[in-house]
Amino acid sequence: MSRAARRSSTFANQGVLPRLPVPALRQSLDRYVKSLEPFVEEHPGTGTLEDRKRLVREFESGLGKRLQQRLLDLDAVSPNNWLNDTIWLQKAYHEWRAPLLINSNWWLLFHDDVNVPSAVREQPPAEGAITEWQVRRAAWLTKRLLDYRGLLERQEIYPDTSRTGPFCMHQYNRMYSLTRIPLPGCDALTHAPRLKAPGARHVLVMVKEWCYVVEVLGADGEAIAAAEVERRFGAVVEDVRAREARGERPVPVGRLTADERNLWAENREHLLSISPENQRLLTTLQNTLFAMSLDAYTLPHTPSDAYTIPEVDAHVKNCSSGGGKGCNRWFDKAISICVESNTRAGMMGEHSPCDALIPSIVGDWIIAEPMDNGAFEGKQGSGTGGWEVLEWVADERLERECEAAGERAAVLAADSDVGLLWFGEYGAEWIKKHGKMSPDAYIQMALQLAWYKSQGHFTATYETASTRLFLHGRTDVIRTLSSESRAFVKGMLDSSKSATERYTLLQAAVAAHNTYTRDASTGKGCDRHLMGLRLMMRPGESSALFEDKLFAKSQEWKLSTSGLSAGTRFKGTGFGTVWPDGYGINYLSGAHLLKFGIESKHSCETTSTKKFKANLVESLREMRTVCEQGGSDESAAPAAKL
Repeated sequence: MSRAARRSSTFANQGVLPRLPVPALRQSLDRYVKSLEPFVEEHPGTGTLEDRKRLVREFESGLGKRLQQRLLDLDAVSPNNWLNDTIWLQKAYHEWRAPLLINSNWWLLFHDDVNVPSAVREQPPAEGAITEWQVRRAAWLTKRLLDYRGLLERQEIYPDTSRTGPFCMHQYNRMYSLTRIPLPGCDALTHAPRLKAPGARHVLVMVKEWCYVVEVLGADGEAIAAAEVERRFGAVVEDVRAREARGERPVPVGRLTADERNLWAENREHLLSISPENQRLLTTLQNTLFAMSLDAYTLPHTPSDAYTIPEVDAHVKNCSSGGGKGCNRWFDKAISICVESNTRAGMMGEHSPCDALIPSIVGDWIIAEPMDNGAFEGKQGSGTGGWEVLEWVADERLERECEAAGERAAVLAADSDVGLLWFGEYGAEWIKKHGKMSPDAYIQMALQLAWYKSQGHFTATYETASTRLFLHGRTDVIRTLSSESRAFVKGMLDSSKSATERYTLLQAAVAAHNTYTRDASTGKGCDRHLMGLRLMMRPGESSALFEDKLFAKSQEWKLSTSGLSAGTRFKGTGFGTVWPDGYGINYLSGAHLLKFGIESKHSCETTSTKKFKANLVESLREMRTVCEQGGSDESAAPAAKL
């Protein structure tokens, strides 16, 4: 390999990336106190900012010093990263007992494949059908995912970089062959199996809740031809049809993965206790590269509002919750592809192995090349093998639990007020060129304004900051609610403010947000540090700083947000709200089209996805007017950009 090739190989920079720092104690405490300013203003009965500064001084000179040293000691014995090696997976994901369905898993909606006949895409078949074009698209998406895996194996993916420096590529190794295992109290992840291990060269294929493993890699690890993948998928579908004709019914074990984690852990132990065969089947399934769900339906278009394409809302319902029933999915797999009968497709994944940004990059790559129908013509294999049905050994208790888990999943899915907003009046290009601002910060201010219009008060807001500049870095928090963003929202609702004054407030809010983004992305955020300090406390130790009401209030992320890419090949994306009375919002900042995936709960009287979309559209329109009218003065200094 040449020197230039080594520099551009996928993992070339892993050995030179800096370690995630343990921030200086004073630095984090100052940033934390600064972030409390809008909360003190919103909650005057809880004390003053000076009260918090006193708590900080006491903490810094006492317990804080000891906790900081313990954190530094933890860093010294952590192989790669004090946070990700020891704390993050457990505290952020694996101890959470809520179902993965909607609450934790992310989803991505693919654009349709242009090489599928329009009649197939526009006229779905009858309920219960698995179509030839559906099988073909599933085979093509599988082949593309395998091709990407091959590029990773050969280190032919150019490493991600920014103007600041190279990014850690570790998460790219966390998509294939990983499965989350439910355990009492705290889950765990499997390790990537050896190529010779059962299921390691296979894909989990789910059809009408039957589970199959289909071999898609040869003994050498190379992907088999797309035509042969199609033949094997087709053989699986024919096997399901034959079983249905004989009156057989599947044991829908996949539904258990949609359940509360302790319940799933208990039922998994029972599944394994019934027969040693179930252990073999479960191990094989857990080792599979990823999951492919062939859904025997196309969800009908749902009644929608003025801001959403009805077909897209039906699509998001299937990607986020298995058709609204939690069926035909294995929610514990790191990556799952779902294809409906009209070939509409998307991706869903378990969140703990890697952040959604990485699968979105991979997903964009696999759908960048439309289906090559020539790859399937006249090249079908003549063999009959390459797949196995997983025939679970069940008893009455397991069958009852599968049924009950499915009913609970349906209730959870029905409560999910999930939808997409496509805002096409302007996009990132206009924001940069005419608004003279960072698109991400601008969108965050629009979300602040929309939230306030919806609720009449402010809330702590979480935006994801990537820390991939560091070895094994994952994320930190950008605290969007600031004194500057609060002043901007108040100014937008103050009729006495001129457009120029509002534009100045918007500039200040965007500049403050950009600064926080830059700090959080370069290891200077306060939230992960404060979490680490709290976890270093020993029995009998306490701190008034952590017991302060505003400490908890400043982390009530009722507005949980994250931005991905321009997403031109995605119809949308999303994740569930963290709080039952909040919103989960993921967005794609296209040059001329902004796409927002918004999730809230029907059971909450104070939230409504439809209402939030309307307020967001109104906010984006008002902000454009402010930029056009208030930003016309050429002498006005543009807000700082990232």
